[in-house]
Amino acid sequence: MGPADLHELVDHLTKHEHPDLLVGLARSDDAAVYRLNDRQAIIQTVDFFPPIVDDPYIYGAVAAANSMSDVYAMGGHVLLALNIAGFPKEFPRSAIRQIFQGGADKVAEAGALIAGGHTVVDNEPKYGLCVTGLVHPDGVTIKGGLLPGHRLFLTKPLGTGVITTAGKFQRVQAAHLEAAIQSMTRLNRGAAEVVSAMGIRGCTDITGFGLLGHGAEMILASACGFRLQAEAVPLLPGATDYALGGNFAGGMGRNRAFLEGLAREGRLALRISGSLSGEHVGLLYDSETSGGLLFSAPAERAQEVRQRFTAKGEPVWEIGEVIAETAIEVV
Repeated sequence: MGPADLHELVDHLTKHEHPDLLVGLARSDDAAVYRLNDRQAIIQTVDFFPPIVDDPYIYGAVAAANSMSDVYAMGGHVLLALNIAGFPKEFPRSAIRQIFQGGADKVAEAGALIAGGHTVVDNEPKYGLCVTGLVHPDGVTIKGGLLPGHRLFLTKPLGTGVITTAGKFQRVQAAHLEAAIQSMTRLNRGAAEVVSAMGIRGCTDITGFGLLGHGAEMILASACGFRLQAEAVPLLPGATDYALGGNFAGGMGRNRAFLEGLAREGRLALRISGSLSGEHVGLLYDSETSGGLLFSAPAERAQEVRQRFTAKGEPVWEIGEVIAETAIEVV
């Protein structure tokens, strides 16, 4: 479901309030957070989707990594997960076992447990996790934590959308697909640990709404904006070529329409340099699967961010800055 449709539906739901519900529907974010005591809060999230690669084991691993990412985006660590799955009656049992194994192995890599789940019969295969995490109540990272003058950082390249779409039509080079799989199955655990250790407040992960869509959510929640340096945004090998080949799925158009709608409503200004190619801009809008963390840090700590990520063995790219105006600028 696109961001515009989702926001319209959620806006009609009752926004329950409770002193211990630190993050809920009243504040759109990556996961719900409920305080248990002064030192512990539970993070709860759920995600699932149809296959985006042919290999069932890899599909399970990607879906699990994507599902756990929201816990990391909130500054927490994963405790346990429940499988959520739907398969056609005739779907091979061996493939289902491989999907579950891929998910279980990725959860184990996170230092967590698969503790159960639920399955239904469905015409299209779907798999994901309901994930429970833990975080200190004072250490929750949120979309609304941007501050003008901060620098913006991204921890994974873009391009999984066009590469996996090309893969569905057998138009992808094996090396490019492998690089995308490596990115999608890489947990955001290490990156989140660096972000938390630095006391960073503003953070989200890049998934279905794309870099600009999730960035817009941060902007609206923070009442400020950002200026992106397009050439500084990392791209996976081959992403530009697949974008030139038109391998965009429906998510890119829905994400773009969402931001353009926000601009028409006057909720944010949208300024994208006319010197950028349509394909490059499309990659900024395009849906990602198990993408990286987008976060901000004070400008005077930018070097520290890079040093800490290097020491952790995690990649990070500085891609722009936070500005006072409620706007997205891409230059």
